[in-house]
Amino acid sequence: MDIKLKQLKDETGKFCVSIIMNTHRTKPDYDKDPKVLKNHIKEAKERLLATNDKREVSKVIEHLEKLEGQIDHSLNLESLILFVNENKAEFLRLPIEVTDRVVIDRSFATRDLVRALHQEINYFILVLSQREVRLIEAFNDKVVKEIGSDFPFENTNLYSTNKDELANAGRQTQLVAEFFNRVDKALNKVRKENALPVLICTEEANYHEYLKIADESKSIFDTYLNKNRLDEKAHAIVSEAWSIVSKKMEEQRKAKKDELSKAVGKGNFLSDLSDIWKAIGEGRVDTLFIEEELFAPAIIKNDEIHIVEDSKTNENGVIDDVYDEMIEANFSFGGDVVFLPKGHLEKFHGIAAKTRY
Repeated sequence: MDIKLKQLKDETGKFCVSIIMNTHRTKPDYDKDPKVLKNHIKEAKERLLATNDKREVSKVIEHLEKLEGQIDHSLNLESLILFVNENKAEFLRLPIEVTDRVVIDRSFATRDLVRALHQEINYFILVLSQREVRLIEAFNDKVVKEIGSDFPFENTNLYSTNKDELANAGRQTQLVAEFFNRVDKALNKVRKENALPVLICTEEANYHEYLKIADESKSIFDTYLNKNRLDEKAHAIVSEAWSIVSKKMEEQRKAKKDELSKAVGKGNFLSDLSDIWKAIGEGRVDTLFIEEELFAPAIIKNDEIHIVEDSKTNENGVIDDVYDEMIEANFSFGGDVVFLPKGHLEKFHGIAAKTRY
């Protein structure tokens, strides 16, 4: 998803339409989703035609209508986002709830993809033994797929049946290390195309031996799923792995929130919208903290942000969601973002920034 996010963030155009909506996984609820989408597309078309010549927006409208017919709603997850402009027409399904809205700007609204990346996690599980290895891609508590090609990776010759060698602990350790080294190279070949973090599922001794030879040890979780689970179903492995990974994610979120508290104590934080925007432009914002359901149209003039009424969204110079704009700008300067539930930043009116200096 991070690759897709970068592609969408880099896409610009005069009319970039983002349609963001909640959907349903099961019948009969997902039968209602096509009608909701149709209404959102109708709103997008009306807004495009309200302030632009029909010839200017005809290609965008054509793409919207064509894309609508390509979506199989029986495959829906928690939400659906359409990204359409003169040159692009595609959609993404996300496993998170969103706030339904239609955004028309010069770039796509990507904050929900950013939020999915920060609140949800795509990762690999390396199911490791000294005889065979599996690799499973997971998203939260769900199996994405079991990796084929070089996996399952079998140990066909790096073990001994000789009694003398079996009694030689040093020789056994050497054979295991060489096998794990080959596994690691196969793993990194997969990660070259999809650089996800890795949770190792194995017995304790194997975990520590693998870390000794791993080329990308920083991408491996500093904990593991214990026991040999080579013969278990993928969904059972992922279900147990998620209990470990979700705990790690919560620890990371808490650490970030603690950073904001420390920043407030030291005075290196901002809460005024215009001050934050100026600091972003100067490359001074380390982390933006923002509530999940905070959206607002605005005008930015002379580095000052002026929130406007929703009814003025179609007017020239109005940005559909200024918070999305701030998130994207901060990313371009190497900053980060932390999303918090509604009400967690109430004293800061929903947004705050930790500055670098």
